[in-house]
Amino acid sequence: MTSQKDSKKLTSYGDSGFSKFIRQAFNRHLGFEPEDYDKPVIGICNTKSEINRCHTHVGPIVDAVKKGVLMAGGIPLEFPTISLGEINTSPTTMLYRNLAAMDTEEMIRAQPIDGVVLIGGCDKVTPSQLMGAASADIPSILITGGPMNNGEYQGRTLGACSDCRFFWQEYRGGQIDEKSLGEINASLAPTAGHCMVMGSASTMAVCAEALGMMLPEGAAIPATDNRRMKHAVDTGKKIVELVEKEITPSKIMTEKAFENAIRALMAVGGSTNAVIHLIAIAGRLGIKLPLGRFDELSRTTPLIANLRPAGEYQMEDFFKAGGTPAVLKEVKSSLHIDELTVTGNTLRETIDAVEFSEVYRPIISSFDQPLHKEGGIAVLKGNLAPNGAVIKPKAASPELLKHRGRAVVFSSTVDLEKRIDDPDLDIQPDDIMVLQNTGPVGAPGMPEAGMLPIPPKLLKQGVRDMVRISDARMSGTAFGTVILHVAPEAAAGGAIGLVKTGDIIELDVESRKLELLVSDEELDRRRDEWVAPVLAERGYTKLFQQHVLQADEGCDFDFLLPVKNKSQKKVPLKSN
Repeated sequence: MTSQKDSKKLTSYGDSGFSKFIRQAFNRHLGFEPEDYDKPVIGICNTKSEINRCHTHVGPIVDAVKKGVLMAGGIPLEFPTISLGEINTSPTTMLYRNLAAMDTEEMIRAQPIDGVVLIGGCDKVTPSQLMGAASADIPSILITGGPMNNGEYQGRTLGACSDCRFFWQEYRGGQIDEKSLGEINASLAPTAGHCMVMGSASTMAVCAEALGMMLPEGAAIPATDNRRMKHAVDTGKKIVELVEKEITPSKIMTEKAFENAIRALMAVGGSTNAVIHLIAIAGRLGIKLPLGRFDELSRTTPLIANLRPAGEYQMEDFFKAGGTPAVLKEVKSSLHIDELTVTGNTLRETIDAVEFSEVYRPIISSFDQPLHKEGGIAVLKGNLAPNGAVIKPKAASPELLKHRGRAVVFSSTVDLEKRIDDPDLDIQPDDIMVLQNTGPVGAPGMPEAGMLPIPPKLLKQGVRDMVRISDARMSGTAFGTVILHVAPEAAAGGAIGLVKTGDIIELDVESRKLELLVSDEELDRRRDEWVAPVLAERGYTKLFQQHVLQADEGCDFDFLLPVKNKSQKKVPLKSN
């Protein structure tokens, strides 16, 4: 091969000339001339999967990206990486987010490409790709498969998976029968795409756009809309330009850009999962995002997007209203608008180009007349969560945001499933449900188990919400007075693992307090009696449990942080 790029990323045979010769022989079947490889070679990270249903439709998007690359004078070469879909992955995609990030990073590093288009969608794919791209740091751009269209049942708009949870709870409470449940099930996820409420997938797409890693409007274009194909073509064109200008992720994803992403997260009432993911992405670049910064920005960012599960509308409506750029325009005064984006220009140019129609004010409120004066996520601290925990106050019951109650403890998801339907379960509406050992190490993988099911005996009394606390996560599509990401987790010796049924817990969201009203002496006694869980003995799960950081540090692996950021350390585990 005569390409200048042959000197880069050669297979190691101990003879570089032979490496170039054999590469040329094997690459001829692609139909390109050897000199074509002197053009920008663009890798297209294809996450198409029939098991990950949110990515089944990615094929045409890949083809559209290829068209854009060719039109701009580049050479597109697609390659596969791990595709993670929450619904068909056991025990949870979060266990494999870091594996997908490693796959993405290593394939970018190992292959002879000059730039990469990342195709995300389902909620762990997007952050894993941004983590990998941040570490590899060659010109990169993200596009997602887009959200599903709205579902419908008897005149009611359905949204996956907020309504999955709502109607399942009603079924457990005896309010709908099995026939109706089946009819609803058939309409919950009606088209290709990821969840169409402001769940984790939509949230991470919005954050990626606000970070500057996605072309404007890309987060909200429905998967079925032909404008997504145009967006894909434009993405293919743009990556060639990014290569030519040598614009890499580290030049875009700055500390100020992350603050813009956090502002966007708060303004749209996005998923609590984004807190973990943004910390992890930033960590790959040596940028620290303490939980306190999320709370500070939430205090000064109004919630203006009226989107489920905290509001009324869904992504299809959000797109019509102008999507992420329209939200950013409203909160412009609080943004760092001179940050570079993948457009090749600053965020200022994107925002200045927005034309908003007042007819969409029910979907996106103004900065001066927001839905709520503060953002969608609050950070709690106290002796129960010394390193922090999170809650979505706008998706909670207002009367429970300041609450004192008796703890009813479940030691694991297995214990929860075993006891929750027992009619003799000792539990009252004012009690606080506590789930232990479902954090990064303990579960393992920190599953979306934080929205503990209300016991049927209480559902039949009309109870639809209770305070629930765990070291787990919650789907961004979920709702309720749910406190998540308690750190340190139970399996790492955190205080949540010391709670016993009958203890009194005090919650005060306005004051950002989460306290276990047990004396320090008693907690010390319980801590001395605590026994660490038995960890995996082999394979990836063992690697995960040995090296995963806690929720407040992004749940990345400690060995994947840049050297300058090594002050972040995994909580040491107590041995048996």
